[in-house]
Amino acid sequence: MLKTRKLGPFDVSAIGLGCMNLSHAYGEPPSPKEALRVIAKALEFGVTHFDSAALYGFGRNEQLVGPALKAHRDDIVLASKCGMQGIDGRRVIDGRPASLRKTLEDSLRRLQVDVIDLYYLHRYDKLNGVPIEDSVGELSRIVEDGKVRAIGLSEVSAATLRKAHVVHPITALQSEYSLWSRNAEIAVLDACADIGAAFVAFSPIARGFLTGRDLDPLKFAANDIRRGMPRFQPPHFARNRALLPAYREIAREAGCTPAQLALAWLLSKAPHIVPIPGTTSLAHLEENIGAGDVTLAAGAIERVEALINQDAVSGSRYPPATQKEIDTEDF
Repeated sequence: MLKTRKLGPFDVSAIGLGCMNLSHAYGEPPSPKEALRVIAKALEFGVTHFDSAALYGFGRNEQLVGPALKAHRDDIVLASKCGMQGIDGRRVIDGRPASLRKTLEDSLRRLQVDVIDLYYLHRYDKLNGVPIEDSVGELSRIVEDGKVRAIGLSEVSAATLRKAHVVHPITALQSEYSLWSRNAEIAVLDACADIGAAFVAFSPIARGFLTGRDLDPLKFAANDIRRGMPRFQPPHFARNRALLPAYREIAREAGCTPAQLALAWLLSKAPHIVPIPGTTSLAHLEENIGAGDVTLAAGAIERVEALINQDAVSGSRYPPATQKEIDTEDF
């Protein structure tokens, strides 16, 4: 049975399931039948934290996840997101209160639920000048309406998190965090601890890089988002791939797989960190869940942190156009 961690008012499995790649972003998604098998197996393993968004698959992910979890609704925590969605085939950031309200109603319908446990603002709409207080203020009214139980933020700085928390308690901040994306350590992790929020880590296995497998970016599908990410492009990827032999050796000596090493490292960092790896593979799902049973020695943690960190990894996290959308004080 998976250990649990606190996610605001909720007790959730220490390792959750990020559902994005069941419908979105990493090439051709699995068939609905195969995706449902992944969700069912996650439930069987004891996963109780499932993360979706209006953006993922432009609504298709919520249509998949909601019905699949319906029979288990009282036993799981369901998270989704607003403020970034697909409109006419385009990804659109819109944090205006009226837009958030409409997205919520659409999400409730697709998820086939009356209430969403944890509802994130997917992006702080700073490019359009929407104050964070306006977006969070509307989410607080949605909580008062009984349609959302708790509020989260995604990809924001510590300063924005604290500003939002004044308007309404923030249960969780979600952002990328892994050995090769350590920005959260600048200030956000401490800010979460200070206000009592969980830090939900997406892409904890570095978008597949920390599985230790020999990825070939040239073989990524045309619609795989990693094609546009500098770390997977020349000359950066060759430099990053050179880190893997030593990384695999640390995992071998620790008695776990490279993916489990990445997740066990995250779990060791702080009790308020909750990783949500995504996968389309039943075998990889089982591997990820097994990381909950891995205890890393202090020496292994020191070695892996010295090997893979912000200074050692080549290339930025996002391309420039995407980076502009991120609340960049800490990221």
